[in-house]
Amino acid sequence: MPASKNATVKKRCAIYTRKSSEEGLEQEFNSLHAQRDAAEAFIHSQKHEGWILVPDDYDDGGFSGGNVERPALQRLLRDVQAGLVDIVVVYKVDRLSRSLADFAQLVELFDKHDVSFVSVTQQFNTTNSMGRLTLNILLSFSQFEREVTSERIRDKFLLSKKKGMWMGGNPPLGYDVNERKLIINPEEAEVVKLIFKTFVKTRSIITTCEVVNAQGHKTKLIPLRDGGSRGGIDFAKNTIHRILKNRIYIGEIGNKGQWYPGEHKPIISVDLWAKAHGTFDVHASLRSRESRNRKNPSFLRGLLFGPDGHALTTSSTRRKGQQFRYYVSHTAQAKGYKNAPLPPLSATAVENLILAETHKRLTSPELLFKVWQQAHQVDNTISEEVIRTALNDLASIWDELFATEKRRLVELLIKRIELDLNQVTIYYQPDGINAVTQELQGAA
Repeated sequence: MPASKNATVKKRCAIYTRKSSEEGLEQEFNSLHAQRDAAEAFIHSQKHEGWILVPDDYDDGGFSGGNVERPALQRLLRDVQAGLVDIVVVYKVDRLSRSLADFAQLVELFDKHDVSFVSVTQQFNTTNSMGRLTLNILLSFSQFEREVTSERIRDKFLLSKKKGMWMGGNPPLGYDVNERKLIINPEEAEVVKLIFKTFVKTRSIITTCEVVNAQGHKTKLIPLRDGGSRGGIDFAKNTIHRILKNRIYIGEIGNKGQWYPGEHKPIISVDLWAKAHGTFDVHASLRSRESRNRKNPSFLRGLLFGPDGHALTTSSTRRKGQQFRYYVSHTAQAKGYKNAPLPPLSATAVENLILAETHKRLTSPELLFKVWQQAHQVDNTISEEVIRTALNDLASIWDELFATEKRRLVELLIKRIELDLNQVTIYYQPDGINAVTQELQGAA
């Protein structure tokens, strides 16, 4: 006989009971039995809704409701996850849990597996709309409780930070942790000092990184819980940058951008910190200028001239989302490209050529002699060899200069650039070498 279309869907009900103390459990009829009888009677009253009792008993005698580590409850949760239960029935809500946070997590698990929850004596039934409303109210209080607890933890954490206390985590290079306090690691502290002093001297994170690695120093070795380790490798630019920016090295403790006097001893002086960050401020100023100049990046405009004697102008096109810049003959714009003495010239190619020629000029013997003369007037003990070494280093310094710095040197050196199809002629400023010498001295 085929099943009726209106046949009631069976709903498997599991009864959970709990009693905190073991007292009275030996009695023939105890609190657990009373809870079960009431729950069974309620399930029987819902027989018309398809409710049926599962044969397993989930009884925790002698277990507190303050946590969920109870054998019968854990067995019930496994059956819920296995899809063996549709409704969990209890005598009272606190039989399941006395902790609102735990209760919220249990209900969340039930909801995830489409399991309803019913409290017999409190008319709490998530199979209907009123029960779900009550559940939402309880969960809202649970969320409120969690947020208040979280705020208390954050406040305590912030108060500890304001007192200068180390609040855990991996210690930075230069420090170890002993009894929850930062103590200086002498060997690592010397590496930290080397990083700051080298950066102040060279004004370059890249050079600082190279110096530290060349001396064989490694990043801090952090032991892991699984017995492995992390770190103990060569320094990278971003690692050096983080160290230089970390105020912990001047004896402070940070929290969300705010810094407070720490309980630990500093590794570097405030004076050395100020010198290092004075260099950062200079770099920031140059980058700001660089950003503004990007709006008009064709920095040779006004210096370039074509074979007809007219200055070249700038032009750009965009293809496939990429911008291409050109230097264009004045005649081309006035009369068309067919009548121009020069085709459009790639701005990047021309600029790279002029920058390369400028670099050669800056490392010329003429500049060496001029710089030595200027330096000798200030300190007659400076030898020509010292100046030669400094200028030879310009090859590596050149690669690290900002574009604005390179343009400035070009403007000091060059008066006019004439372009033809077959050659480039550069006319230098009469006092260009001397101007560059003064510029370099001013930056030193």
